Amino acid sequence: MSESFREFVVQRSPALSRTAYLLTGDHQLAEDLLQSALARTYRHWRRIRDGDPEAYVRRVMYHQQVSWWRRRRVAERLDPMPAERGGGDHTDATALRLSVVAALRRLTARQRAVVVLRYYEDLTEAQVAEVLGCSVGTVKRYVPKAGSYQSRQ
Repeated sequence: MSESFREFVVQRSPALSRTAYLLTGDHQLAEDLLQSALARTYRHWRRIRDGDPEAYVRRVMYHQQVSWWRRRRVAERLDPMPAERGGGDHTDATALRLSVVAALRRLTARQRAVVVLRYYEDLTEAQVAEVLGCSVGTVKRYVPKAGSYQSRQ
Protein backbone atom coordinates (compact mmCIF):
# COMPACT_ATOMS: atom_id res chain seq x y z
CA MET A 1 0.00 0.00 0.00
CA SER A 2 1.38 3.41 -0.86
CA GLU A 3 2.20 5.76 1.99
CA SER A 4 0.14 8.58 0.45
CA PHE A 5 -2.95 6.36 0.31
CA ARG A 6 -2.42 5.23 3.90
CA GLU A 7 -2.18 8.88 5.02
CA PHE A 8 -5.33 9.75 3.08
CA VAL A 9 -7.25 6.91 4.74
CA VAL A 10 -6.07 7.85 8.23
CA GLN A 11 -6.88 11.53 7.78
CA ARG A 12 -10.21 11.32 5.94
CA SER A 13 -11.82 8.08 7.19
CA PRO A 14 -13.72 9.66 10.10
CA ALA A 15 -15.47 12.19 7.84
CA LEU A 16 -16.06 9.63 5.10
CA SER A 17 -17.42 7.18 7.67
CA ARG A 18 -20.00 9.73 8.84
CA THR A 19 -21.06 10.32 5.26
CA ALA A 20 -21.34 6.58 4.66
CA TYR A 21 -23.55 6.26 7.74
CA LEU A 22 -25.81 9.06 6.61
CA LEU A 23 -26.11 7.44 3.17
CA THR A 24 -26.88 3.96 4.52
CA GLY A 25 -28.51 4.55 7.87
CA ASP A 26 -26.73 1.53 9.33
CA HIS A 27 -23.33 1.36 11.00
CA GLN A 28 -22.34 -2.02 9.57
CA LEU A 29 -23.48 -1.12 6.06
CA ALA A 30 -21.62 2.18 6.38
CA GLU A 31 -18.41 0.33 7.27
CA ASP A 32 -18.91 -2.00 4.29
CA LEU A 33 -19.67 0.92 2.00
CA LEU A 34 -16.58 2.87 3.03
CA GLN A 35 -14.34 -0.19 2.83
CA SER A 36 -15.64 -0.99 -0.65
CA ALA A 37 -15.17 2.61 -1.79
CA LEU A 38 -11.64 2.76 -0.41
CA ALA A 39 -10.75 -0.51 -2.13
CA ARG A 40 -11.95 0.88 -5.45
CA THR A 41 -10.11 4.12 -4.79
CA TYR A 42 -6.88 2.29 -4.08
CA ARG A 43 -7.03 0.57 -7.47
CA HIS A 44 -7.03 4.02 -9.13
CA TRP A 45 -4.87 5.85 -6.58
CA ARG A 46 -2.04 6.78 -8.94
CA ARG A 47 -4.48 8.46 -11.29
CA ILE A 48 -6.55 10.34 -8.68
CA ARG A 49 -4.17 11.11 -5.80
CA ASP A 50 -3.14 14.50 -7.21
CA GLY A 51 -6.72 15.56 -7.89
CA ASP A 52 -9.53 15.41 -5.33
CA PRO A 53 -9.48 11.85 -3.96
CA GLU A 54 -12.07 12.59 -1.28
CA ALA A 55 -14.62 13.62 -3.91
CA TYR A 56 -13.78 10.42 -5.80
CA VAL A 57 -14.45 8.29 -2.68
CA ARG A 58 -17.75 10.08 -2.07
CA ARG A 59 -18.80 9.50 -5.67
CA VAL A 60 -17.92 5.81 -5.38
CA MET A 61 -19.84 5.53 -2.08
CA TYR A 62 -22.92 7.16 -3.54
CA HIS A 63 -22.95 4.96 -6.64
CA GLN A 64 -22.27 1.82 -4.60
CA GLN A 65 -25.08 2.68 -2.19
CA VAL A 66 -27.53 3.22 -5.03
CA SER A 67 -26.45 -0.08 -6.55
CA TRP A 68 -27.01 -1.90 -3.25
CA TRP A 69 -30.34 -0.18 -2.77
CA ARG A 70 -31.54 -1.14 -6.24
CA ARG A 71 -30.58 -4.77 -5.68
CA ARG A 72 -32.19 -5.08 -2.27
CA ARG A 73 -35.22 -2.80 -2.50
CA VAL A 74 -35.95 -3.51 1.13
CA ALA A 75 -37.28 -1.06 3.66
CA GLU A 76 -34.41 0.96 5.05
CA ARG A 77 -33.77 1.09 8.76
CA LEU A 78 -31.94 3.99 10.34
CA ASP A 79 -30.61 3.47 13.83
CA PRO A 80 -30.02 6.59 15.87
CA MET A 81 -26.41 7.70 15.97
CA PRO A 82 -24.73 6.89 19.27
CA ALA A 83 -24.83 9.62 21.88
CA GLU A 84 -21.73 11.70 22.35
CA ARG A 85 -19.36 10.34 24.97
CA GLY A 86 -18.46 12.25 28.04
CA GLY A 87 -20.24 13.86 30.94
CA GLY A 88 -23.03 16.34 30.89
CA ASP A 89 -26.59 16.43 29.67
CA HIS A 90 -26.87 15.60 25.99
CA THR A 91 -30.67 15.61 25.84
CA ASP A 92 -30.94 18.44 23.31
CA ALA A 93 -28.19 17.05 21.09
CA THR A 94 -29.74 13.58 21.20
CA ALA A 95 -33.21 14.92 20.39
CA LEU A 96 -31.81 16.85 17.43
CA ARG A 97 -29.88 13.81 16.21
CA LEU A 98 -32.99 11.61 16.42
CA SER A 99 -35.02 14.22 14.54
CA VAL A 100 -32.44 14.38 11.75
CA VAL A 101 -32.28 10.58 11.50
CA ALA A 102 -36.10 10.37 11.41
CA ALA A 103 -36.25 12.98 8.65
CA LEU A 104 -33.56 11.21 6.61
CA ARG A 105 -35.41 7.90 7.02
CA ARG A 106 -38.39 9.33 5.13
CA LEU A 107 -36.33 10.31 2.07
CA THR A 108 -35.50 8.21 -0.95
CA ALA A 109 -31.86 7.16 -1.37
CA ARG A 110 -31.26 9.88 -3.99
CA GLN A 111 -32.97 12.60 -1.94
CA ARG A 112 -30.95 11.55 1.09
CA ALA A 113 -27.72 11.71 -0.92
CA VAL A 114 -28.52 15.24 -2.11
CA VAL A 115 -29.40 16.43 1.39
CA VAL A 116 -26.35 14.80 3.00
CA LEU A 117 -23.92 16.09 0.41
CA ARG A 118 -25.45 19.57 0.19
CA TYR A 119 -26.10 20.33 3.85
CA TYR A 120 -24.08 17.89 5.96
CA GLU A 121 -20.98 17.85 3.77
CA ASP A 122 -21.58 21.52 2.83
CA LEU A 123 -20.90 20.98 -0.87
CA THR A 124 -22.12 23.47 -3.43
CA GLU A 125 -24.91 22.48 -5.80
CA ALA A 126 -22.32 22.11 -8.57
CA GLN A 127 -20.16 19.84 -6.40
CA VAL A 128 -23.17 17.71 -5.45
CA ALA A 129 -24.10 17.41 -9.12
CA GLU A 130 -20.56 16.32 -9.95
CA VAL A 131 -20.50 13.69 -7.19
CA LEU A 132 -23.91 12.33 -8.17
CA GLY A 133 -23.30 12.54 -11.91
CA CYS A 134 -26.35 14.69 -12.58
CA SER A 135 -27.12 18.29 -13.50
CA VAL A 136 -27.24 21.21 -11.08
CA GLY A 137 -30.93 21.55 -11.97
CA THR A 138 -31.56 18.01 -10.76
CA VAL A 139 -29.88 18.82 -7.45
CA LYS A 140 -32.02 21.96 -7.11
CA ARG A 141 -35.16 19.95 -7.83
CA TYR A 142 -34.35 17.29 -5.22
CA VAL A 143 -33.80 19.68 -2.33
CA PRO A 144 -37.35 21.12 -2.37
CA LYS A 145 -38.78 17.63 -2.97
CA ALA A 146 -36.93 16.30 0.05
CA GLY A 147 -38.20 19.18 2.20
CA SER A 148 -41.79 18.86 1.02
CA TYR A 149 -41.74 15.09 1.40
CA GLN A 150 -40.50 15.41 4.95
CA SER A 151 -43.14 17.99 5.84
CA ARG A 152 -45.98 15.78 4.52
CA GLN A 153 -45.10 12.99 6.94
